[in-house]
Amino acid sequence: MRRLAAIIVRSFLQGLLILCPIGATAYILYIVFDSVDSLVPYMPVRGLGFVIIIAFVTIIGYLGTRLFLGRMLIDAFDHLIKHTPGIKHLYSSLKDVMDSFVGDKKRFNRPVWVCTSRDPAVWRIGFLTQEDMSPFGLPDSVSVYLPHSYAISGYVILVGRDQVKPVSGMNAAEAMKFAVSGGIAGHESPKGILESQINRDDSAKQVDQL
Repeated sequence: MRRLAAIIVRSFLQGLLILCPIGATAYILYIVFDSVDSLVPYMPVRGLGFVIIIAFVTIIGYLGTRLFLGRMLIDAFDHLIKHTPGIKHLYSSLKDVMDSFVGDKKRFNRPVWVCTSRDPAVWRIGFLTQEDMSPFGLPDSVSVYLPHSYAISGYVILVGRDQVKPVSGMNAAEAMKFAVSGGIAGHESPKGILESQINRDDSAKQVDQL
């Protein structure tokens, strides 16, 4: 009876493990779809507002990057907003953040390892955002953004150039996934390496004792 109950509980937990990510992803997609679709009111067909918004954004993106006149108008609007008191700081900040992730001036595309402690050596993964801090009186320093795990926040640190080295074996997207997931995603390493190292160290100690 206990064995049957254990199998049922284990199967239930495995079912949750399978269905929860699927359900959460579907729910988030539904919320995004419903929010975008509701931006255009009085649509006779559900989903038509979503299509209109997507088409509108795509057209604006095309005109702003492909056509000279469209680019000129968007630049003029951008200049006007950036010089409007009260909203220029909010607009500039949001635009810089968006450009850093998806614009032509992506900044979070250079993953690096940062040594945050020498003894013992502690390395953290981050993204190099500024290579030259000499205008701020720190000619030998660089700025690195360190994202938090399981969050969309992070912080910026200034460290010496000798404390930073490029990440190899991962691209920017994999490095961000590695950082945000707490190191469990973005890179698959063989299991048992740490255990094998511990066993080798124990064996070496036993040999030394003999």
